[in-house]
Amino acid sequence: MSRWTSARAYKLGSFIVVKFYIGANIKIQFIVATRESADSFWSSTATGRSLTLYQSPHLEVNLSPENTKGLPEIYNAAIENFKNEPSILIFAHDDIHILDFYWIHAILNGLNHFGIVGVAGNKRRVNGQPSWAFVDQKLKWDDQENLSGIVGHGAGFPPSSLDIFGPPFQEVKLLDGVLFAAFSETLIKNHIRFDEKFKFHFYDLDFCRQAEIRGVTMGTIPLSLIHESGGSFGSDDWKLSYQNYLQKWKY
Repeated sequence: MSRWTSARAYKLGSFIVVKFYIGANIKIQFIVATRESADSFWSSTATGRSLTLYQSPHLEVNLSPENTKGLPEIYNAAIENFKNEPSILIFAHDDIHILDFYWIHAILNGLNHFGIVGVAGNKRRVNGQPSWAFVDQKLKWDDQENLSGIVGHGAGFPPSSLDIFGPPFQEVKLLDGVLFAAFSETLIKNHIRFDEKFKFHFYDLDFCRQAEIRGVTMGTIPLSLIHESGGSFGSDDWKLSYQNYLQKWKY
């Protein structure tokens, strides 16, 4: 924590909020849940270690430690907490290495063009799609011309693999839920929330569908990340969530 000008922690509902004061006026709320304790988050998780390295103006990390709730419940609570405090909301997993020194600038730049931004997505959406990148239940990849963004995978730098899906900074129909960012006003005025029936799987696709029907644009941004997880496609929980997703949207 020594690199920050100053830091202060306090409780806000179920969150432990850590404020980093740098001296700028932009307020950024970074929302992250972890199964780790509040202390070990900063030293044991990729996201925690990353956030201690990069100075950002008025960054507030809204941490839900020792979490057993679904991500949508955590994310919705954050939206409600800041509905009267205009902010940039960043929803992210706890297993991402943020490699970009200017990651806040990348998000700000993206939000000047799109209502919601992420690091990877698909420019189209097809019936029965089980993921932003796949087009059928056999997990067939969509054509690369429809995909956008770059994400590394592995336990650290350099990544074990680099998935180059397609050129970033494209408008998309679906985003990968590893990271979402939006102005709080965008979500509130358009009545966009995360559906809490999707605990971990398909909450991202559902969120994007809500944005689409409300006319909120989505796009990818060039932001260098390494994601430690490759997903759990095909698990029992994933299959159940997929059926719930199909039942909700019908197509």
